[in-house]
Amino acid sequence: MTLQQSHPCVRCGVTIEPGDVFSAVDVLDGDGDLRALLCEDCGDGLRAYVDGGHVESDTPAESERGYSIVDALGADRGVTCIVGAGGKKTTLYALADQLPNAIVTATVRIPIFDSQVARVAVGEDPLSALSAGEDRPLGLVAAREGDRYRGFAPETIDSIAALHTGPVLVKADGARTREFKGPNASEPQIPASTRTVVPIVSAHAVGEPLTEAAVHRPERVASLTDLELGDKITPAAIAEVLASPEGGLKDVPPGATVVPLINKVDTDEDAAAAHEIADRLFESVAANPFGPDVRRIVLARMIDATVVSVRLA
Repeated sequence: MTLQQSHPCVRCGVTIEPGDVFSAVDVLDGDGDLRALLCEDCGDGLRAYVDGGHVESDTPAESERGYSIVDALGADRGVTCIVGAGGKKTTLYALADQLPNAIVTATVRIPIFDSQVARVAVGEDPLSALSAGEDRPLGLVAAREGDRYRGFAPETIDSIAALHTGPVLVKADGARTREFKGPNASEPQIPASTRTVVPIVSAHAVGEPLTEAAVHRPERVASLTDLELGDKITPAAIAEVLASPEGGLKDVPPGATVVPLINKVDTDEDAAAAHEIADRLFESVAANPFGPDVRRIVLARMIDATVVSVRLA
């Protein structure tokens, strides 16, 4: 492909002129669309990063190659649903922090999160609050119930997304602060308009016993894997659940992009476990050509919104 006009490098800002060597980045967009150009040097750096290279960053919100968690997950527009266990709320609020025009909401109950957004509008008519031009990022919830808010039906989220021009971030299931989970029959609650689904698991689940101490609904995990209650959780078992149409891929709408997120990659040991999960997850997804595709997997440390690695299929 030849450039017809000058473009800035999205990483360093240098001008790429027609005839210059450049890289086209299409792996960080949820739809796989061409969305950014890199100069030759930054393109070489991105390839090294994707292959496991490491470059220090002074900005916690950016990955080692300068890409935010927003870009890694493709959460910059449309509806992004966060499901699973091991950092859903942390991820939701980290995305909102980097997306000033975001709406934060839920299809399930969600703990009070007023401190994470500019304002939370509570009421059964979210479209009115949205039309009122509230400060952003804006929380939209149906009602307060004790120490939690109640979210909306998925169809209401579809209406919000149709009216809002920016990203809509949705907590779409619960996990009771566990590291890993198996969904029940009534979850997740994913709107039909969802553009990106992010199934989360914590790398800290590896090696833990399959009990309620670390796993939400351990019996569901056991039913989806070869594990029995009390067995140590393995990377293979986590990958099997994430790749299952009754697990991490459950109720993904047609056409939605799935970007699994392995969180809490805090140490070299965590990284090794996370990479093994990613390897096995890609294998499992490839073995089921009729299910949702997974083109990339993000390894991260969401407590400071750091992308550790982006694995590509």
